[in-house]
Amino acid sequence: MMETLLLSRIQFAANISFHILFPTITIALGWVLLFFKLRFNATGDAKWMDAYRFWVKIFALSFGMGVVSGITMSFQFGTNWPGFMEAVGNVAGPLLAYEVMTAFFLEAVFLGIMLFGFSRVPNWLHTTATVLVAFGTTMSTFWIIVLNSWMHTPAGFEIRDGVVFATDWFDVIFNPSMPYRLTHMLLASGLTVAFLIAGISAFRRLIGDSSDGVKAGMKTGLWMAALLIPIQIFAGDMHGLNTLEHQPAKVAAMEGNWETGPNKPLYLFAIPNEEERRNDYAIKIPNMASIILTHKADGVVPGLNDFVAEDGTVMHPPVSKVFWSFRIMVGTGLAMLLVSWGTLAWIARRDPETGDRFRLKRLPKFWLWGLVAMTFSGWLATLAGWYTTEIGRQPWLVQGVLTTEAAVADVAAPMVLTTLIAYLVVYALLLTAYIAVIFYLARKAAKGENINNPIPQSGEATTGLGRGASGAAVPAE
Repeated sequence: MMETLLLSRIQFAANISFHILFPTITIALGWVLLFFKLRFNATGDAKWMDAYRFWVKIFALSFGMGVVSGITMSFQFGTNWPGFMEAVGNVAGPLLAYEVMTAFFLEAVFLGIMLFGFSRVPNWLHTTATVLVAFGTTMSTFWIIVLNSWMHTPAGFEIRDGVVFATDWFDVIFNPSMPYRLTHMLLASGLTVAFLIAGISAFRRLIGDSSDGVKAGMKTGLWMAALLIPIQIFAGDMHGLNTLEHQPAKVAAMEGNWETGPNKPLYLFAIPNEEERRNDYAIKIPNMASIILTHKADGVVPGLNDFVAEDGTVMHPPVSKVFWSFRIMVGTGLAMLLVSWGTLAWIARRDPETGDRFRLKRLPKFWLWGLVAMTFSGWLATLAGWYTTEIGRQPWLVQGVLTTEAAVADVAAPMVLTTLIAYLVVYALLLTAYIAVIFYLARKAAKGENINNPIPQSGEATTGLGRGASGAAVPAE
């Protein structure tokens, strides 16, 4: 049974790790597409529609991958984790249904208009479709985060004969951690898309595409990253304080702190030794963990030893996994801060010849390659953060209500292993193909093949996409 439990956990982790990559893109990219469309409507400048037409393809590709992987993941509730729905299905089922009814159908219906309605519907309808798809992605995020947050900080329920029943849906939905998790996830999506746009735009410039649409997209990505990363740092701090209150064992694992007490150091590097319950080869900053978590140097930080029962049963998460995934997330976030602010600072310098600022042509090739290297940095940060929060909940599936072990199916371990290997092979192929297609589209766009139809001019009634009130074109730089 323990082998089945471990393999089932790895399999679900593989499925959700693959799935989450794509909603992380579509959540924010929908709103970026709306920004591009509104800028085109306001200025009539073709560069914004160029950017829209390119990135709507990436959106559609990501949406399709997310739908397929999401369906596969949902089947595992029955095949691998029947105890989950048996115990908490009265809460989880309706929340998942709300996501389908209020979000998925909205996205699926109006995505077709976004993709194929450029020359078939009026401009206002095409813009409205973009609004509704963007709203749908956010609503989908809302309901999924509601369920996930409830699993971490359950509220508004009672247990009868081992089965959970909702007693207050307001408390279920707005459970203690939901606002923090939702904010953190939306910002993570924004940063993922910001670096995706900046990185792919930098790649297009490196292969010779200096079109106005590329410049507009690249600046949009850079400004998004620079503005969102400090907000994310603040939101992450607030989320950490909420976690300290409701899931102290997770915080203790994140900090690698074994004994409860004040004046706790921040471990920049350490190898948690779970057998001897200490940290080896530690590099630390005195008092900093207490300052970060309690905003006081003498603030008390929970220790992992508080979560060991008298019989020796460990009731805290695996320390090393949570400790290191948290540091990967934070380290990636700091890299995002340095790259986005550093890039804007570089191009903000006044050009000695023209006196202009924020001209992308001033970026050297090595800097552009650095942006390309950061293209999928949002994925790395998202996965590391997801592992931190989900592994940090162990041994609970629903905190304080249902353990992971109690929910797993009684399936032979070899069967789970076989399907796990199949999933990993398929996902590796699909992810490779997905990334390859994105760069293929970038190369195709660089050759001028990204726009299938010319941008319509004012008065072309067949398209409804006029050049706006002014009819003026705004230069990209």
